[in-house]
Amino acid sequence: MILEKKIIVVTGEASGEIHAGRMLSELRSIAPKFQVSGIGGNTMQDAGVNIKVNFSQLSIMGMVEIIKNYRQIKNIFNKLLTYIECERPDLLVLVDYPGFNLKLARAVKRMNIPIMYYISPKIWAWHKSRIKKIKLYVDHMAVLFPFEQPIYEKAGISVACVGHPLVGAAITKLNFLQAKQKFNLNLKHRIIGLFPGSRNHEVKTLLPIMIKAVEQLHNHHCDISVVLPLAPGIAINIIMIFIEKTAIPIKIVKGHFYDLIKSCDAIVAVSGTVTLEIALLGIPHILIYRAESMTYLILKRLVNIPYIGLCNIISCKSLVLELLQHDVTSNRLHWEISNLMIPSRSDVKAKKIKQKVLTALGPSGGANHAAHQIIEMLKKGS
Repeated sequence: MILEKKIIVVTGEASGEIHAGRMLSELRSIAPKFQVSGIGGNTMQDAGVNIKVNFSQLSIMGMVEIIKNYRQIKNIFNKLLTYIECERPDLLVLVDYPGFNLKLARAVKRMNIPIMYYISPKIWAWHKSRIKKIKLYVDHMAVLFPFEQPIYEKAGISVACVGHPLVGAAITKLNFLQAKQKFNLNLKHRIIGLFPGSRNHEVKTLLPIMIKAVEQLHNHHCDISVVLPLAPGIAINIIMIFIEKTAIPIKIVKGHFYDLIKSCDAIVAVSGTVTLEIALLGIPHILIYRAESMTYLILKRLVNIPYIGLCNIISCKSLVLELLQHDVTSNRLHWEISNLMIPSRSDVKAKKIKQKVLTALGPSGGANHAAHQIIEMLKKGS
């Protein structure tokens, strides 16, 4: 019966886990008797998923970093494979995280378990050869961006563009003033958001530079307050190591993410889905990233597109400033944040970016459409 099916879902980092959680929440409203388990975090758990391994144990980015943590990743992979073999689910849903998930797809394919891949690997940017593996091991792709669908169709791979789950989801009922009041922020201050990423190595590398930049900013502008969201998978003690070293008060906020974004006058964010969320909420921001030197050199040779930020990628334009590697300095951040704090210039630009991003992403309802793709796959297999 379609009413009682077993599904295993695998995510490996924060944004994918949140998108999976939204999809599975929609699925639960359609088919509440489905048994769903896998690798995830709080968002998936809130959607009724039995979490076997927390995704934070896999949330590692960069070739050098992955090599350093290879043994831990391999151990999780082997345990997961054994679990899948014992459970024999009706469907395996892989969410992003291709380095891990495509290897898993190869192993599971031998078990004759149907596989759906939600959130395509960025084969249009790099690792184009992955499409051959996808064709061999994945039964159906559920992609987010309209331009991804013809890539898979041309390769003869079953695909549906479900739309991006952030369209219609990255919203808040609060206006700027109400958001400030919610977090007890000084209404006369300009609010600077520091968003240092959802991986430990990103926080350790980039948060000290961010903090130094706002210290410099505070020397010239005493009317600023600083907020920092606690990302899923990041322990607060990691953040506190750096915050305790500064005299600048920094308010750490857990949850209420979109309301916190709305409270900000300007944001510095590490590259990732978060920059798309900030853009959709119309807040001026800049994107930063710094990887291990060897990782960056390798990626620079492999990547086929000029941008790393999602807003710039999907619009094919440099909408949001990207600071990478040695350009990420406290002096440069201080300068760029100062520019963002000129509302007559940055607010108008942020609104234009929002409209261009919305146009590029297409219609809303992505999470619900993805949930229906699961239903359709299960119907075919029953």
